[in-house]
Amino acid sequence: MAGSVYSVTQVTDYIQAMFAQDYLLGRVSIRGEISNCKYHSSGHIYFTLKDEGASISCILFASARKNLRFRLSEGMRVIASGRIGVYRQGGSYNLYVSDVAADGIGALYERYEALKRELEEMGMFDAAYKQPIPKYVHTLGVVTAPTGAAVRDIIQIAKRRSPGIRILLYPAKVQGEGASLSIARGIRMLEEAGVDVIIAGRGGGSIEDLWAFNEELTAKAFFACKVPIISAVGHETDTVITDFVADLRAPTPSAASELAVADMYALFTSLQQMRQQMSALMASHVRSGREKLEGKQKILAMLSPGMQLRSVRQQLIEREERMQLFMQQHLERERRALEMKRERLKSLSPQNMLASGSALLLGSDGSWKRSAAQLADGEEIRLILSDGRADARILSVQKEEII
Repeated sequence: MAGSVYSVTQVTDYIQAMFAQDYLLGRVSIRGEISNCKYHSSGHIYFTLKDEGASISCILFASARKNLRFRLSEGMRVIASGRIGVYRQGGSYNLYVSDVAADGIGALYERYEALKRELEEMGMFDAAYKQPIPKYVHTLGVVTAPTGAAVRDIIQIAKRRSPGIRILLYPAKVQGEGASLSIARGIRMLEEAGVDVIIAGRGGGSIEDLWAFNEELTAKAFFACKVPIISAVGHETDTVITDFVADLRAPTPSAASELAVADMYALFTSLQQMRQQMSALMASHVRSGREKLEGKQKILAMLSPGMQLRSVRQQLIEREERMQLFMQQHLERERRALEMKRERLKSLSPQNMLASGSALLLGSDGSWKRSAAQLADGEEIRLILSDGRADARILSVQKEEII
């Protein structure tokens, strides 16, 4: 083994120094076609510049994007200026781009950007001029080529979403010479026909294929249209001038048809659900009202003269029953008390006394003699016994205390 042995870093540093010392590589412009173009979230743009024989990796940092006057895309031919440098970690060299100019087809992009700036300054992109798309469309106007996938998709989707919709198609030329004039004429004719909304567009293609929708004549026809108009050009990634002028931009013709035509089946389903909800709400409302009415009827019934009379009558009946019960109890107490008095009187009656062996003593004048002081010697008396009477004469009266 001959010569010295170097590390990867040493060799890389040497190559980097050689690149830095080379005047040509410090400021170089390279013509080529863009591929693998990626806009990073950091703001940097990464792409490859290639021709028939080779390719070179390019980086346009976010700080240099202020010099970029158009959007980079696949297949675009450009002249990229910058310096050649070494990417040490990857062991590769890159073109660190400071400026990009259109080359060939890139000139169309410059025209595109120039017209876009001009129309924007004129206020044609202003949201204040945007017309709302009708919620329910009866007549749909379509400006596009009479053949191809775009017109088929628009019609099929519109008919599927709203079977009764009326579609007026203006078979326009959408590519090549006279296309912008054909599109503008179609917009005016459909506007005069009284359609509710217009879809103007075509399927995807190259920038040259879509150029009719980047023409000033087409843009002004979109802006002047009194009927709400939808721009439906190319694929989702394609952007043309009419997208900014139109009242609404659709990413594809199919999407335009969906945006323009309400789904009547979904609407019918929604209406059915609303009807069911309303029915349930009404039933609940009626049930609640009925319950309230029944409660008020009960209150009214309680407050009615008939109910009050029945209530008073019932109170009187209850009072009468209580009175009768009270009278019965009172009479019963009085009867018992009378019975007790009767028994007491009975025990004190002369008959009972006579029956027990006692006798009644009557004076000569017939009065009842209760004490010896009422008698006199020789007085005639009469004795009343339980079984008869006896006449007698008092021989003598002797007063003495009987214990």
